Amino acid sequence: MKILAMDTSTLVMGVAVLEEDRVLGELTTNLHRNHSVRLMPAIDRLLRDLALSVDDLDAVAVAQGPGSYTGVRIGVTTAKTIAWSRKLPLIGVSSLAVLAMNGRHFDGGIVPLFDARRERAYTGLYQRTDDGLVQKAREERVVPVEQWLSELSGLGPMLFLGDDVNRFRAQIEAALGNQAVFGCPPENIPRASMLGQLAYARWQRGQVADEAFAPNYLQKTEAEVKWSARQQME
Repeated sequence: MKILAMDTSTLVMGVAVLEEDRVLGELTTNLHRNHSVRLMPAIDRLLRDLALSVDDLDAVAVAQGPGSYTGVRIGVTTAKTIAWSRKLPLIGVSSLAVLAMNGRHFDGGIVPLFDARRERAYTGLYQRTDDGLVQKAREERVVPVEQWLSELSGLGPMLFLGDDVNRFRAQIEAALGNQAVFGCPPENIPRASMLGQLAYARWQRGQVADEAFAPNYLQKTEAEVKWSARQQME
């Protein structure tokens, strides 16, 4: 079984092809550049480098959020188009779970984190599993960083992952002291190959998307907030 995995939910753009649990190839960049322009060429390049075509794929996996609204939409739309035009299973995976996979060998809690602005973060608490994957220990959410750190205090060692962690590092260290552990640069970047690994596990359990599949932003978009406000006024 060959899976095409893609993640554009942050500044990182990643594309990978896996054959079951074996990584055949992967492309990753961490640049402030337009994913909508670069994603399809990256997919085409990777498939050509592997001497594969879309016809060789058995499933498509995508990071469905949270993260950048625009980035998540680009990835989900592209994945849906490829999957449903070729009648392939589509598998959605949390962007935070993908990042948490970089800490799958850590014994304590794994805390993936994306900046959600206004001193808030997209985050969750994960733990490693015996099969080399990760599972949620607490639900993902958008939460003030100070509140989140208070909730994590006293729960033991915590590995914080993500490029945005540095923005809150002083707060984390003040709240958790030596219980806070920080990922090295490669561990702070979501990997499409990890997305593919999680997707393969979901596929084995029959957890594939249906026609209602949509991004998971964990909060309303600005347009939705404004629309709701207008409806209340009217």
